[in-house]
Amino acid sequence: MTTDVATDPILVGLRVDVDTYRGTRDGVPRLIEILAEFDLKASFFFSVGPDNMGRHLWRLLKPKFLLKMLRSKAASLYGWDILLRGTFWPGAQIAQRLGAVIRATDKAGHEIGLHAWDHHRWQSKVEQMSAAMIQREIQLGMEALTKVLGRRVSCSAAAGWKCTEQVLLEKEKFGFAYNSDCRGSSVFKPRILNQDCTAQIPVTLPTYDEMVGQHGVTDENYNGQLLAMIKPKQLNVLTIHAEVEGIAKAALFREFLQRARQQHIMFVPLQQLVPAMEQIPRGSICAQPIAGREGTLCWQTRVVN
Repeated sequence: MTTDVATDPILVGLRVDVDTYRGTRDGVPRLIEILAEFDLKASFFFSVGPDNMGRHLWRLLKPKFLLKMLRSKAASLYGWDILLRGTFWPGAQIAQRLGAVIRATDKAGHEIGLHAWDHHRWQSKVEQMSAAMIQREIQLGMEALTKVLGRRVSCSAAAGWKCTEQVLLEKEKFGFAYNSDCRGSSVFKPRILNQDCTAQIPVTLPTYDEMVGQHGVTDENYNGQLLAMIKPKQLNVLTIHAEVEGIAKAALFREFLQRARQQHIMFVPLQQLVPAMEQIPRGSICAQPIAGREGTLCWQTRVVN
């Protein structure tokens, strides 16, 4: 007589980036509802200052960015209010106007972290910012979230995976339990100027806008392609966006969760993926390109014991 032996689920860290006013207002509540259907929790990283994301339209002058916008059908995916936000009128202060949404996310039991104060400014200029400017951006974001929640948050995720060694050194001043600022393959502690920095939980899986329209990937086969990348015995971290999976692609995301459950895949907040500190190896970061995006992102590089 044989009995079925239950296998441990494959854990996937689920990171929700909230970049815009509309993503906060419309996408976050929808994602909270969808995740509640599956009794799942995630890590929500909020942009909290002015929504100036429309200023990225100037990047249409760059061929790779224009190609990405066309390939992902950005106007229908994000909506014109996002694509033009902060161009012809001042960007709305997100946390100031939509603090109730952030509090509702916290009340629902999700992990809350800082994404950015001004997402556009960070993504387009952080590599040229001075240490004082970087610290100011983080400080403004932390103050806004603290005002909304009545407490400090303990994690952060750099907007657009734009991060430098100077950013990591400035983040050390805020006492985060972990950061998720880069792409990579394993949890590590960046070693900078003979200093071990806070643990990094890198994103390991591609986002929707990086995959769709590439190598034959469409909405019809996207979920299958992404699920095939999730493997046991490796770090699996997925980033979704409130503006995508919470609005235009909400039905696609719900189907993804249904199929993932059938494959014994369990989504968890990133904090559950942090091992004991003595087990985290040291590593380093660098800037390099990624398929499906214009420019460079922060990447995990060398890992040593």
